[in-house]
Amino acid sequence: MRTTVSIDDHLLAEARSQAQRRRMTLGQLIEESLRRELAQPSTDPAPDFPVFRGGRGARPGVDLDSNRGLAELLDEGRPVDQRR
Repeated sequence: MRTTVSIDDHLLAEARSQAQRRRMTLGQLIEESLRRELAQPSTDPAPDFPVFRGGRGARPGVDLDSNRGLAELLDEGRPVDQRR
């Protein structure tokens, strides 16, 4: 597949030199490098997500039928009028 990417000029020059030394095309060098990079497991830590275990619905005093009450609860108890 053919595509266009932006690569730093110095990096591209080094890649071309490396490809020439290894007697391969620039495309082959890039493909090989991408395969090697993508084969490595990610070192980025997984994001933390809250996990809720147990419980039986909303906590006491929360009225799920009241939009205003839920909004106040989500905004640290400040009344809706004070957030405008």
